[in-house]
Amino acid sequence: MRKSKNKKVVCAMSGGVDSSVTAALLERADFDVTGVFMKFWSEPDKNGLVGVGNRCCSPEAEVRARKVAKILKIPFYVFNFEKEFKKRIVDYFLTAHKKGITPNPCVVCNKEIKFGLLLEKALTLSADFVATGHYARLKNVGSETKLLKAKDKTKDQSYFLWALSQKQLRRTLFPLGNYRKTQVRELAKELKLPFFSGLDRNKVPESQEICFVDDSIGEFLRRRIKLKPGKIINTRGEILGKHQGLPLYTIGQRKGIGLPGGPAFAKTVSFAEVASATKAESAGKPYYVLDKDIKKNFLVISKNERDLYKKELFLKEIHWISNKSPRLPLKIKTKIRYRQPLVSAVLYPEQKTKGYKLVFRVSQRAVTPGQSAVFFKGREVLGGAIIK
Repeated sequence: MRKSKNKKVVCAMSGGVDSSVTAALLERADFDVTGVFMKFWSEPDKNGLVGVGNRCCSPEAEVRARKVAKILKIPFYVFNFEKEFKKRIVDYFLTAHKKGITPNPCVVCNKEIKFGLLLEKALTLSADFVATGHYARLKNVGSETKLLKAKDKTKDQSYFLWALSQKQLRRTLFPLGNYRKTQVRELAKELKLPFFSGLDRNKVPESQEICFVDDSIGEFLRRRIKLKPGKIINTRGEILGKHQGLPLYTIGQRKGIGLPGGPAFAKTVSFAEVASATKAESAGKPYYVLDKDIKKNFLVISKNERDLYKKELFLKEIHWISNKSPRLPLKIKTKIRYRQPLVSAVLYPEQKTKGYKLVFRVSQRAVTPGQSAVFFKGREVLGGAIIK
């Protein structure tokens, strides 16, 4: 972590263990710390009132964050980003699903809200930095700030930060980058933070799901998008059934497709539509979602899991953290989803569309449009792009 020299830092506090320990570490290091709780959009209930709430900023979370700020004796404010969050994150999420792609809202939230709006507000308060509880590291090399993976490989969150700019990274602190999660929990106990005292012990869950979706993504989409049913086909073009709307499905999905014998079949499919389905396809192995044909409104499925594997993919909206485009082709390590191990690949320019093509050494399962392909070199995050 950078030396403080009484520098001012705005620390994002969500009421969780990680952000609370982050604030404590900054205060210990003699930063002039101000705690900030960000209020995001929550889906209204059926009467138009505030519903269950956003997991990142529930009323209970705000109470916990205030309690920690009081213990640390630091100023505490609430920034209301509800309108901006709805427009930039929730609407983006819904629009992407309408187009048949599966977006990663956390990547956009980091760029637009946590290191966008929060940083803008912090600068108006004459702060030098913003800080969060992300597990990632930063390293200054000359005039460049490099983004590195966290020490704790199981908690590393650098995957979600690939879209950040040099301007944002230069003004950011990640105090937890050199700590393991077990050490962070021990620090919370040592500092007597409320999560580890009395009835509060182990009550605060890990925030890993989409924060503004309270139940399931499918149910959330049903409430917010007008769905258009269509045909389910196999790779030979034979009709097997009827889907309930392409936004409800994602590449590689196995459960909830609603084919003969499944719980949704009787409600969604007429037997006339499955006349061409073969006996082999109604027995034994499960089906997987292979593709979505947006123009024809077809859901393409297969029983052969190998059909899900692809040797290459195409990319758009590429971003290099250094602001300098490297010479291509480029050998890299990459991952196309957060929990996936790093794999070897080569990045090529794609002349026809003026985009990029990523070719894997070993074929990868369930390449999903809208998700992020993130590029690594050793422990450094080089950048990333959106899968087309």
